[in-house]
Parts: sequence; structure tokens; C-alpha cells
Amino acid sequence: MLSITTKSPYALKALTELGRQGGDTPVPIGELARQRGIPVQFLEQLFAVLRRAGMLRSQRGVKGGYCFARPAAEITVLEIVELLDGPLGAGSEGIFANAADAARDVLSKMTVADIVEQEKKDAGVAMYYI
Repeated sequence: MLSITTKSPYALKALTELGRQGGDTPVPIGELARQRGIPVQFLEQLFAVLRRAGMLRSQRGVKGGYCFARPAAEITVLEIVELLDGPLGAGSEGIFANAADAARDVLSKMTVADIVEQEKKDAGVAMYYI
């Protein structure tokens, strides 16, 4: 079925924040959680899965935290969703299988780096109120 829990959006938010902060130097998980309003304990669980999958690298100590193990431009949103929430559309039939295929297509074309760039672009847009 088509099912995306809060795991994937939270992980994507945190990975986007990591990418925004550079991604090459370790960032404390508490800082990522605070910046994006994510419960730290929940993010720790998600990052443990992402680390085991080879997306992230962790460093202990005073200057510890998480950084990307692979370039953000190589990590697709679909990869994150399927890692944390399982295969998208598994067991779907008919129109739901078509919807799952469409979702997989969209999510496979977007990377963490794309989301970071989109956020930067959106942040640069001036807001005008009348």
C-alpha cells in the first residue's frame, strides 16, 4: 500500500538541515533536531538506521555528530522513504499500483541536495504583504 509515516519527512528535514550546514563536518544531532523541531530521541533512531545503511557517518566526542557518508546529490528521497517506511506501494493493485509507480517516479528524481537547493531558493524569495 501507499504508506509514508512521519519517519521519512522527519529524516528528510534533518538531512536537509545537515546539507544546509555543509554536510562534510559533523553536526550534533541535538542541533539538527532543534533547528527542525524534531524530537531528539526519534531522530536518533532514524539516524541509526541511516548510518547502518551507509548514508551517514557518525563521530563521537566533543566535535562529534553526523555527516554524510555519501554525497547528498546521490541520496534520493525514494531511498530514504523505502529504507524507513518499507517498499512504497508493496502489494498495491490496479489504480493504487499506478499511484505508487507515479510516487516512486517523483521521489526517485529528487535528492537531498535538490531539497537543500530548493529551500535556499525559497528562503531567498522576498515576502510582500499588503
